[in-house]
Amino acid sequence: EIWGDIGRYREMDPEFLNTDGEHEHDNSVSSISIIRPGNVDLELVQKWVGQLLQEKGAQIYRMKGVLSISNADEKFVYQAVHMLFRGNFDDKWEAGEPRESKLVFIGKNLDEKELRDGFNACIDTPEVLEKRIKTLRFAMGTKVECKTGGGWVKGEVVAHMYRDEFMPPGMVAPYQVKLDSGELIWAPEDVNNLIRKG
Repeated sequence: EIWGDIGRYREMDPEFLNTDGEHEHDNSVSSISIIRPGNVDLELVQKWVGQLLQEKGAQIYRMKGVLSISNADEKFVYQAVHMLFRGNFDDKWEAGEPRESKLVFIGKNLDEKELRDGFNACIDTPEVLEKRIKTLRFAMGTKVECKTGGGWVKGEVVAHMYRDEFMPPGMVAPYQVKLDSGELIWAPEDVNNLIRKG
């Protein structure tokens, strides 16, 4: 998991999203800012950031920002230096405050279109949700077995992209399963060592 704990961003750096003066001496170094209204999908943004830092980490000197994550009442605040990434959920969004994400990238030979397109692919929309559901292995009503503390238990898929108030901020489970006992559980990932065909 790429998300860590960095504490309260305002205490760390009052000029957190200000990039003035950070690249004055090298013309090949630039900064790119992205401000996007709406929420982003936590899983998609985790994958995108992980891939971005793995492939372009040497070019990205610093990135920082505040993200509006779906299914989270708190702002997600992060910063990265090259391939080292730290972030956490911080202050709650205020009533009436626009939910938007603000990202800043500082680096050498940055591709603005690639960064914008990559981030925009993480925006939580009905189309993104539909696409994610289509990638799931099991349809509604499929008989499955789920790995629990008591071993493999039989059940049936009753919901896709399930969320409840006891989950961590931003988390959505690919499946909710009704066990043969009648108990409802959820599978945190769509992987064979947690859920398999029954």
